[in-house]
Amino acid sequence: MKIAIIGAGWAGMAAAVEATLAGHHAIIFEASRALGGRARALNGHLPDGTPVTLDNGQHILIGAYTEALRLMRQVGVDPQTALLQTPMTLRFPDDLGLQFPAWPTPLDALAGIVSARGWTRADKWTLLRVATGWQLRGFQCAATLSVAVLCQDLSPRVMAELIEPLCVSALNTPADRASAQVFLKVLQDALFGVQGGSRLLLPRLDLSELFPNAAARWLTERGAEIRTGARVENVACEGAQWRVQDERFDAVIFATSASESARALENSAQAASDSIAKNIRSWTKIAAALQFESIATVYAWGADATLAYPMLTLRSRTDQPAQFVFDRGQLGGPHGLLAFVVSASNADKQTLQKQVLCQAREQLGLTLQAVQTVVEKRATFACTPGLVRPGPCIAPGLIVCGDYVEGPYPATLEGAVRSGIAAVKLAVAQSAKSETA
Repeated sequence: MKIAIIGAGWAGMAAAVEATLAGHHAIIFEASRALGGRARALNGHLPDGTPVTLDNGQHILIGAYTEALRLMRQVGVDPQTALLQTPMTLRFPDDLGLQFPAWPTPLDALAGIVSARGWTRADKWTLLRVATGWQLRGFQCAATLSVAVLCQDLSPRVMAELIEPLCVSALNTPADRASAQVFLKVLQDALFGVQGGSRLLLPRLDLSELFPNAAARWLTERGAEIRTGARVENVACEGAQWRVQDERFDAVIFATSASESARALENSAQAASDSIAKNIRSWTKIAAALQFESIATVYAWGADATLAYPMLTLRSRTDQPAQFVFDRGQLGGPHGLLAFVVSASNADKQTLQKQVLCQAREQLGLTLQAVQTVVEKRATFACTPGLVRPGPCIAPGLIVCGDYVEGPYPATLEGAVRSGIAAVKLAVAQSAKSETA
């Protein structure tokens, strides 16, 4: 098959790799000149003018991200060297909190809970009792439940020091608005689904080199084409094929953001048959109903700035909004560079930057200089209870993928990769069915 993939983010590049592995010819169209979408590298400068490579948002992976790790290996990225692997750690600057030992799954989680610093026996017991209930129910719950309601029997300390940080990092949605079912799916895969699934994998490479750029080199060597600066405004059905920029393809996979995919699809509906136009408008209606959350990453520098761990959890509140801080100096970056992450943020860039620098003084005892603040306003969809997400199939040969497309995972790198892989499998299955018919 000749497959057009529109968008060179993690979902699009995953789709291209999967298609190429299956023996198909992939051509990727990317509107910008950079690869990686919302998880890519940025150029910046330290306060003294020294060039530094940043990311457009600080991301982490976990051991349960099996498909992302598989494709990284496939394109020549060694996770052992590209990622700093540590047991699950949610420690605060005062060294209280949770840290799993390097034990087999799920004994690591059990030991981490029992040994959590600053937690009373009652705190630990409530978590063990409630988590056992989740396991006995197969990590299933009513679709309408929020994480806050799911966890209402937990102690305030467990909520503040475990559930809320995990929820906002995995779902980028506060616990009182986040889907309990999606949260349970993440916990199931991380704690019980894969050996080492809960391990934190912190990138030592910039996000472009971690997968998209390596995938581009691998794809080019195998005959795939990557056309940057090539915005696709619409596609057209021509018999059993699809036309993209005056070129025919057996299938088209949209791998852009929800809004960009909807824009191009709406344009395509203008000249489409009634049935395809109807499907497109049904899809775009669901996509338009999605709500989005922003993520801000505040990069700051101090000559002597260093953390006890590569990642620390922070006590977040309205005027001190960061939930996590990363020591980029321990992750292959320059010494003294820290990255503060504010998930589900809603303040403006200058306010966030000022608040985070104050938070660093109060919680870390560090006086820092701002380097750069990156705000991704539509970083992820709001992962709310009962959310209806758009499906992957619009018409035979017209597929959509992305971390927001229907699936069990929240908006994560793994969700994007799995969606890209699934899109290729769907396109191939549709083609085989058509040929049989």
